[in-house]
Order: sequence, then structure tokens, then C-alpha cells
Amino acid sequence: MQPGAWHAHLNRKPLITIPGVQRRTAEVMVAEIGADMSRFPSAAHLSNWAGMCPGNRESAGKRRRGKTRRGNRWLRTALVEAGIAAGRTKRTALGARYRRLRPHLGHGRAVLAVGRQVLEIAYHLLAQATTYRELGTDYFDRFGAERLKRRSLAQLQRLGYQVTLTPLPTAA
Repeated sequence: MQPGAWHAHLNRKPLITIPGVQRRTAEVMVAEIGADMSRFPSAAHLSNWAGMCPGNRESAGKRRRGKTRRGNRWLRTALVEAGIAAGRTKRTALGARYRRLRPHLGHGRAVLAVGRQVLEIAYHLLAQATTYRELGTDYFDRFGAERLKRRSLAQLQRLGYQVTLTPLPTAA
């Protein structure tokens, strides 16, 4: 990459559109991973390379929390800071994700999960040369409700029931 090419890439501001990512964080991300995402086959590969994936520890059939592997410490620090900042936002999907995970995982793990999601969003923005589009705070609720509906229908069908769903009329 030519000197200053990453700086020109930042002028398009694809990373700065992500909630919690400011100019300095975007500079660290581009400096550490580069602007060319063809090196990584997927966002999961990038997350693993950066050391942002949760560990897996299983013994005797019990799954326990594992430690994340060591990755690039400058990138990880920037992503944790971005996760903290994104978790503080009010009307964003990343803020909603933090608030949903925090009671179960605690502050540190929730911030790490949001930081990983910031990295995966950055991967897609750089790979597709586009800007971030906010999904809204109710995105995960809508997604979860749809998944619950499909799972419940499948469970009833396995029990031998045929179910037809009709939505309730909404009061105007």
C-alpha cells in the first residue's frame, strides 16, 4: 500500500460511521488490519486473527467460558474502547446489544462482544466500500421474536400439531 493510501481511504469515512468509532480508532483499525479485506476469507477469520473470539473450554460434556486468544494488542485495545463507547449510545443496535448482554455476561465480556461486532461491521464496510446503516434498537428484539416463532412452530409440528398463525388485529 502506498504511503498515505490508508489516509485517503479514511477520507471516505466508512469506519467513522460506526457508533463508538471515532477518527483515532478508525486510524488504528486501518493501520493494524489494512484496508484490503481480501486477506481474510470472512469476518470470523478477522475476529479470530484479532483475538476477539470467545474461547471454548469443554470438559465432561460441560461447556464453560474460555479465555480469548492473544491477538494484536493495539487493535484489541481500540476495539474495547469502541465497544465501551458503543455500549453507551442510546438509540443504536450496538448499544442495545451491550445492554442485552451485560446482565448475563458482565461488563467486560459484554464490551468485548460489542467490540467484536464493531470489528465484523468494519470488515463488511471495508470489503464492500460502503458506510454503516443503523439497524435500530429493536433489531435484536424483532430478530429474536421471529426466531421464537419459528422454533415454537417447529416444536408443535414435532408433537404432531398443525398450526396456522394469524396475527391479532392491532388497535388503532
